Amino acid sequence: MQQILDLLSAELAGSFAGTDWRVATLRLVMASLMGAVIGFEREVTGKPAGMRTHILVALAACLFALIAQHITVTMSATGPDMRFDPLRLVAAITNGVAFLGAGTIIVALHRVKGLTTAAGMWLAGAVGLATGIGSLGLALIATALAVVILGPLKWLERPPHDK
Repeated sequence: MQQILDLLSAELAGSFAGTDWRVATLRLVMASLMGAVIGFEREVTGKPAGMRTHILVALAACLFALIAQHITVTMSATGPDMRFDPLRLVAAITNGVAFLGAGTIIVALHRVKGLTTAAGMWLAGAVGLATGIGSLGLALIATALAVVILGPLKWLERPPHDK
């Protein structure tokens, strides 16, 4: 048991692709918090994907970004023969979140429901990705804009019967 604890301690004392584990932890926590902020309005209005979904999307995207950084550093250490394109990860995250978001969109009686929730999930993924690569400021700005768009800006929309 002590060997396992020693191994775990050594792993945590190391880094994730040059990112200290404390920084990686902060990024994961911040992505989760920003996902919660984006999902809060969806939660209180009883939409299909609420706070927990948005948190998980942002957290997963952040983790994927940290993993991509780790792979990039690890693979570049093997030499120039190894090719790795981290932008493929961005595309994979975008596609994965789009798949989840599509499940929240319902078309019935010529009306579309769930589109804003799907867009919020997509944004939560982007916020998580930005946080994961260390662009915390960008993620915070996007989260703040999401709060304005989902909250006060909602009042400017026409009522559903006018659409």
